[in-house]
Amino acid sequence: MALVETELRHGVLTVTLADEANRNALGRGLVGELVDALDRADADPGVRVVVLTNRGRVFCAGADLAERAGSPALPPARHRPEALFARFRRSPKPYVGRIAGHCVAGGMGLAAAMDISVAAESARFGFTEVRIGVAAAMISVVCLPKLRDADARAAFLRGNRFGAAEAARIGLINTAVPDDRLDIEVDAVVGDLLAGGPGAIAASKELLDRVPHLDVDDAFAWTSEVSGRLFAGDEARQGIAAFLEKRPAPWVPPGRGEPAS
Repeated sequence: MALVETELRHGVLTVTLADEANRNALGRGLVGELVDALDRADADPGVRVVVLTNRGRVFCAGADLAERAGSPALPPARHRPEALFARFRRSPKPYVGRIAGHCVAGGMGLAAAMDISVAAESARFGFTEVRIGVAAAMISVVCLPKLRDADARAAFLRGNRFGAAEAARIGLINTAVPDDRLDIEVDAVVGDLLAGGPGAIAASKELLDRVPHLDVDDAFAWTSEVSGRLFAGDEARQGIAAFLEKRPAPWVPPGRGEPAS
């Protein structure tokens, strides 16, 4: 049985964590299959948006503790969780988390690594690592930039579990919605992403990744270059023409978007 399932429909690749018996823990097998799915998403021009979700009551329970106890040594680089977290950030494709179950420990890193995350209100979250004698080390790289220091200290040090609404309040995820509205909200996010030009989405992700780490002069110099390159490209030419003619841009799937305004 596959630990990770994929389905491509109309430009949207849905990646489902399907190791329900093991609470979708980040073991070597699941991480390896998930990295394979990311390879496919990045290489396939037909993939416009990636939705990461889960089967069962748990989105991700973090590290596979039984596996780590039996083999404390770190697995090969490709099968480590950090290989995932960096890939999401650096991918030119937008990633949407559809969090339909509980999310703790390393699973919090998955949620935070998404570009946009939507969770069912019934989901519970928590940096529970301290309660088994370890720390939220690797996932801190993707979680801390999203959290206010006071919230991060309380969550990392207490190790308590909290609701999806609180996860949204502290900035770990974007929003929490009633369980029966999860698909409606995720579909709205996906529709917005499909309305953006693929090249423009990729450039926006690069801006979000790089600009905060540049000084002001370097940031203006580099973003000026990016802006000029984008405005001179075919995607902008097509998008501007569509805007002026009050019609959807050519990359918008039928029925998925309205003319820009």
